[in-house]
Amino acid sequence: MRLPGRAMATFRLALIQLHVSPIKSDNLTRACGLIREAAKQGAKIVSLPECFNSPYGTKYFPEYAEKIPGDSTQKLSEVAKECSVFVIGGNFLPSSFLAVIITVLYSEYFLCLCVLLSMKGSIPEEDAGRLYNTCAVFGPDGTLLVKHRKVTYCRVGLGICYDLRFAELAQIYAQRGCQLLVYPGAFNLTTGPAHWELLQRGRAVDNQVYVATASPARDDKASYVAWGHSTVVTPWGEVLAQAGTEETIVYSDIDLTKLAEIRQQIPIFSQKRSDLYAVEAKKP
Repeated sequence: MRLPGRAMATFRLALIQLHVSPIKSDNLTRACGLIREAAKQGAKIVSLPECFNSPYGTKYFPEYAEKIPGDSTQKLSEVAKECSVFVIGGNFLPSSFLAVIITVLYSEYFLCLCVLLSMKGSIPEEDAGRLYNTCAVFGPDGTLLVKHRKVTYCRVGLGICYDLRFAELAQIYAQRGCQLLVYPGAFNLTTGPAHWELLQRGRAVDNQVYVATASPARDDKASYVAWGHSTVVTPWGEVLAQAGTEETIVYSDIDLTKLAEIRQQIPIFSQKRSDLYAVEAKKP
């Protein structure tokens, strides 16, 4: 398997495990500060957690929702441009569940926005009197990537929290050439210890991709207590990096050469029995 033309063989991914407070401006300030810190450490793609600018829960959306573009997206745009990094900052959900494909080639940007079905999100958005959960992805020039363009580094699939449970979405991403799947998510103290790492390793091995999850930091005083433990898993199913429960940045060097070697050793894509079974995307 060859890497896409001029794609970088290795790049640094950063997952920001943010302690989310009830004060939106504080969340945005700390998030931007941690993005700057990640960029200083060589990160090229930086992901924030689910609901990074508001407490977790739909009951908070009427108070915290904003237009897009809005204050949160403007600040993410500015810091992405300032630091020349790609920022995954939440979840654009024009109906209910979002999957975003970012193709990472070399010089420009490509983003394919696919609306599917879900109940999770990371930025409460208000549009025409309706509330949504929304994901915003910014290029290193500060541009909000919402139409077909090209990126640099690798091909990335984006899901949100509960989407991690659906193997079919990950399979579709793999079929479309994704090498890294990123899930901003917030499992709780019941589902977290039981399924958080297990699901990530399953998606990684089944599809021979890197899988990364970005969780909020744990706050035992919050109405919803997140599990934490933001994680990066290799295509071999190994845990490459994992946080504890505190606010922190998780770094991992994504090695596309290793991914290519694994796919050569166990060529599941060429050996699938497409004459007997198939998974395919459908338009909503």
